Amino acid sequence: MSGSVVGAVLGCGLFCVWWSCWPRPARPARARRRPVADLLRRAGFEAVHPAAVPLVSLLAAVPAFVVTAATTRVVVLAVGAALAAACVPAALLRRRAAVRLAARSAQWPDVVDQLASSVRAGMSLPDGVCGLAQRGPELLRPEFAAFAAGYRASGAFEPELARLADRLADPAFDRLAAALRMTRQVGGSDLGRTLRTLSAYLREEERTRGELLARQSWTVSAARLAVAAPWIVLALLASRPGALEAYSSAAGAVVLVGGAVASALAYRLMLHWARLPQPRRVFA
Repeated sequence: MSGSVVGAVLGCGLFCVWWSCWPRPARPARARRRPVADLLRRAGFEAVHPAAVPLVSLLAAVPAFVVTAATTRVVVLAVGAALAAACVPAALLRRRAAVRLAARSAQWPDVVDQLASSVRAGMSLPDGVCGLAQRGPELLRPEFAAFAAGYRASGAFEPELARLADRLADPAFDRLAAALRMTRQVGGSDLGRTLRTLSAYLREEERTRGELLARQSWTVSAARLAVAAPWIVLALLASRPGALEAYSSAAGAVVLVGGAVASALAYRLMLHWARLPQPRRVFA
């Protein structure tokens, strides 16, 4: 028995020695997901700490709970009002992020045209991209200014271009960065034609998406009206004395909670069915 144990230990030791002789590929570290920080960055509030969002939500929920509880004397309505008020800061951030993304998407064709003009004038690719910090659209100038500062400090075009793509996180710029990177690596005289083709494609894509969003707005407006209608009626009933006494009981609380859950579920389903597919970052 002791001989078997010694043999097993010796075999394990020899296996460990053999295993240590072979190099093992390092596993890439997974990037930590920070949804609140990403939302603040997309909304243009990079300097705001992520902990400020739940704090503002709490500060909005407490007064809503106190005012609703004092007005209606129905705890379930007060809790619902507090939850709705707590969701307002995140909803405003998402709205601002969507507006900034739409405004940025509309400016990418002009960026490509200006870059094509710089290349046609004889400027190098790095100088053309750096020049967008002064001649580019106002919304994108800070990002290109950061690229220009990083390129002047390091002199490395492709790493700085990759960092710019990570900061922008935009599928349109990913396509532009892929074209610039390929031209930088293998050369070629068709960069001007490629940029003009990309500009025309981005304009056509933006026009088509604008038409689809205009049609989608009818569905979104109908969904919001359908969800808000019963709660507007409830608010009108609350103005009558004694109208909310029925909701102070357990059965009334169940009705209110069930209505809130049904409204939220229906609203999410309507938005999901009407949502347009977002462009994916293929070259990221």
